[in-house]
This record gives sequence, structure tokens and C-alpha cells, in this order.
Amino acid sequence: MTGNLRLATWNVEWFNALFDDQGRVLDDPSPSQRHGINRSDQLAAIAIVMIAMDPDGILIVEAPDSNGKRSSVRALENFARRFGLRINQAVTGFRSDTEQEITFMFDPDRIEARHDPRGAVRFDGVWRYDLNNDGVPEPIRPSKPALELAIKAKGNHLRLIGVHVKSKAPHGARHEAEAARIAIDNRRKQLAECLWLRERVDEHLDAQDDLIVLGDFNDGPGLDEFERLFGHSGVEVVMGTTLPEQRRLYDPHAEMAWKSRLQPTTARFWNVEHARYFEALLDFIMVSPGLAAQMPRWRIWHPLNDPKCWDVPELRDALLTASDHFPVTIDLPL
Repeated sequence: MTGNLRLATWNVEWFNALFDDQGRVLDDPSPSQRHGINRSDQLAAIAIVMIAMDPDGILIVEAPDSNGKRSSVRALENFARRFGLRINQAVTGFRSDTEQEITFMFDPDRIEARHDPRGAVRFDGVWRYDLNNDGVPEPIRPSKPALELAIKAKGNHLRLIGVHVKSKAPHGARHEAEAARIAIDNRRKQLAECLWLRERVDEHLDAQDDLIVLGDFNDGPGLDEFERLFGHSGVEVVMGTTLPEQRRLYDPHAEMAWKSRLQPTTARFWNVEHARYFEALLDFIMVSPGLAAQMPRWRIWHPLNDPKCWDVPELRDALLTASDHFPVTIDLPL
């Protein structure tokens, strides 16, 4: 256990497929949804990483599904019991229409956490924004509603917003022209979700809340050609990079990406066309100015780039087995 408060975000690929409808852990040699990996191996790998990170709280992106039968909270609490994790309680928010939820696991001896949605328009509602500059605001429904939590830790009150912003990938495209159209349309929706998030950030900054925004943005500064088309990334919108310092959120990896040629990465994907892996910076932990002033420490648990991960073969292999994303942690000296 760390002396500071350690929080994490991790997109765990196909976590949902490791549980049955009753939330029981499917710890068996059947294939998982990750190519060439069985369910027992993926489950063990996830647990090894969580034990090594030893967080007080972790945002699980692509957490198990919640629907009429399934419960993300029940599944993750069963997982914690199965592997003896101290982050043995979970809280989730508004249900997603997909099989991927945003759920927060935490150590109840270190953290109190509750779902506490705010704002004039809750993230399960409809926000309006003019996506195509025709003067008519379109209804925006988040692909996965952000998770808003009220956190109490070590006597400190924090606001936490967990996000999984819409992907820009042109899924379902039948030809190149359609792929371009879908990608641009998805980019508009992705940017609108980030503008909505920024509106909520402004409300918390106005209230002088200590705020943490974390999760998978499916986007990053300097990531692709969409920035040239739209002028900025969704990450920059949420962080408020064009605003005065007291209105900005801070994440050192994002800063590195747009201020230098150094490019941290948090995800590693196989590209069939080129028969090789490509990497991207997609996962962030952004903090408000008051928290940034406390000099927290960030870490990307990248098995190939972080020497402390590379030097422990069991951890290195577990990170590669568990997911196509790698966790990000922050140590807050509260």
C-alpha cells in the first residue's frame, strides 16, 4: 500500500467475456476473446497487474456489462474476492448500451466512493451541439455515459469523472469513401462528447473542486489527420490548453505529446495490413490546478518501455496478456 493515494485507469479488453450472467468468474482453459489467450490466463494476468500496481482505486474502462441479467459491480467484486484484491468494492453509474461499462473498483478502507451525477444535463441525457455548422444543434448522446463520482480519501473530497469517449474508427464501412465519411462523422461526435465533458470541467473549476478526469479518450494530441481538419484534439478540448493556466487540467503525458517529439504510449494494437504492432497515447489522468500543484507522480505501466515492468518477467508478460491497453497510475500526496 502506498503512502500517497494511488489511483489508476485501465481499459481491460474483453473483460466482460470472463464472467457468466451471474457474475461468476470463468476461470477455465476455454479461449478468451483475446486472440490466442485462454480465460484463465487472461484473468490471472489482470490480477497480477492489479496486485503489482496496488492502487487504492482503479477506473475500469470496458468493465463487465450491466443489463437485465448481468451486473458490472457483482462481477468485479467476485473477481476481487477470487484473487484476494484489496480493491474489493465497486461502483458504477449509468448503463451503457454496449457490453462495456465504466466501473470504479476501490479499497473501502482507503476510499469512500459514490455515484454522484451533476450538471444541468446528466451524462445519461441528451446534450445539443451544432456538429456540422449548419446552425442547427444536433442531439448528442454519449456512446458510454461518463461516470461521475464523489470521492472521500484521507479526509479529502475529490470529484472524479471516468470516461470512455467515442471511437473514431469507421466500423462497418464497405469502401474507402464510406470509411472517410463515417470517420469524420464519428470525429464530430467524439469532439462533441469532449466539449460536453469540458462544460462539466468548467462547472467543477468554478466550484473550486479538486477534480480528476481519467479514462480512454480514443484520441490524443498529434494522433491523426482529424486534428488538421478540426483544429485540435478532443484531449486538448477537455484539458483546456488554450485557456489560462488556472482553467486548465494537467496530464504530463499529453504535455509531452504536443510539446516535443517524445511520444508516450498507453495502447498497442496489431495491424493486419502491415503485420506489425502500432502504439498510441489514448489513456489519460488529468487533474485540476490545485491537485497539479501538489506534484503528483504519473506512471504508464508499459511492459516494453518502463524498465521496472520490463525487469519483472511475470509482470511484463501479464501486461501483454491482460489487454491491448496498459494502465496509467497517479500518486497523489494528499
